[in-house]
Amino acid sequence: MRDATRIIRSTLTPVATGEPIHHGPVFAAPFHTPGDPEEGAYTYARDHNPTWTAVEDALAGLESGEGYTAKALVYGSGMAAISAVFSAVLKPGDVAVLPSDCYFGARALLQDIFIPLGVEMRLAPTAGDAQAALLEGARLLWIESPSNPTMDVCDIAALSKAAHEAGALVGVDNTTATPLGQSPLALGADFSVSSDTKMIGGHGDLLAGHVAVREGATDAAGMNLYDRLAKVRTRSGAILGPMEAWLLLRSIASLPLRLERSCENALALAEFLGTRREVSAVMYPGLPTAAGHAIARRQMRSFGPVLSFVLKDKAKADDFLSRAELITDATSFGAIHTTAERRKRWGHDNIPDGLIRLSAGCEAIEDLIDDIAQALA
Repeated sequence: MRDATRIIRSTLTPVATGEPIHHGPVFAAPFHTPGDPEEGAYTYARDHNPTWTAVEDALAGLESGEGYTAKALVYGSGMAAISAVFSAVLKPGDVAVLPSDCYFGARALLQDIFIPLGVEMRLAPTAGDAQAALLEGARLLWIESPSNPTMDVCDIAALSKAAHEAGALVGVDNTTATPLGQSPLALGADFSVSSDTKMIGGHGDLLAGHVAVREGATDAAGMNLYDRLAKVRTRSGAILGPMEAWLLLRSIASLPLRLERSCENALALAEFLGTRREVSAVMYPGLPTAAGHAIARRQMRSFGPVLSFVLKDKAKADDFLSRAELITDATSFGAIHTTAERRKRWGHDNIPDGLIRLSAGCEAIEDLIDDIAQALA
C-alpha cells in the first residue's frame, strides 16, 4: 500500500459487527487483574493502556521501512520522549554530542539535569556535519535535521555511520520532518524521536511525544533499546493520558493530507518571501539555493512545513506579526493553521533579532501570500 492508504487504515479498529470503527479512549488506572498478573494484557495504567497500544501500533507503522519493523512508545510530551532517550542511554562519565543549534529544550535538559550528574556535553553546528569531529569517546550522538529554527541540514546516514564506528548510539529529533517526511531509522539512527504536539498531532490541542526503535535493537552491551525505554517511562511516570492518546490516533489518519498541503504551502511561501526586498534571508531546505538542499533531497521525502526568514530588526518583525491577519502568533508549529513567531524573543538561540519562524498551515496559498504581502508592505 502507498503511505496515505496505509496510514489512514492503521487508525481503524479490527472489523467486528456492531463495534465502532474507532474505539474511544480507555479511561482506567487499574484494570481487573485476578490471579497471576502476567496473564492479563493490562494491569495498571502507568505501565500500559489499550489506547496507547492503538496509537503506538500506528506510529510504529509510520516509522517502519523496507527490511525492518519499528516499535514505538508514546510519552507525555516531546521533551519527555527526549528525556527518555537520554535517561536510557547516559550515565555519569558519558559524553553526549548535540547540535549547538538544535531545539533549546534538548540542550537545556543536558545542561540542567545531566551535566550535574556527571555527563559531558559537546556542541557543534548542524551544518557541514560538524558534529562528526566530536565523536571520539561519545556515548550518544543527538541530531536534529532540519535544525530549529535555522533549518540547517546534515547527512544523517553519514553521521550515523561515523557515530557507530566510534561506539556511540544515535538519536534523531525528527519533529520538523515527521516520520512520513524522513525516516531516521532507515538512515541508520538508533532512535527516531518526535514531539507529536507538532505536525503529527497537528491541531494545537494536545501534548505528546514518541520514540521509535527497530524491533530487537540493542546496544553494544546487549541492552534492548525498546525495553529500556519502556522501563524509563514506567519508572519516571512520563506517560500520555488516554484522551491525548486518542486525539493523537485521530490525527494520524489525516497526516498525509495535512503534511502534503503544508509542505506545498511552505515551499510556495519560501519562494515568495525570496522575492521581497524586506526579507534579507529565507531558510528552507526545499529551496534549491539552500546550502543543505542536495542532502535534503537525498534523505527527505518532503521538506517539512517550517521555514524561517529574516526581517531588518525586532521592530520590523513585531510589526509584521501584528499586521498579519492569517498568521497565529504562537510558539509551537505543525498545526493545520499557519503560525509564526519572532524566535529571538526567548533569548535561547544565536539568531538575528528579526528572524521569524513560520509554520505553514493548510489554508489557501493565495490567501496566505496576499496576507503576508500586505503585512510586509
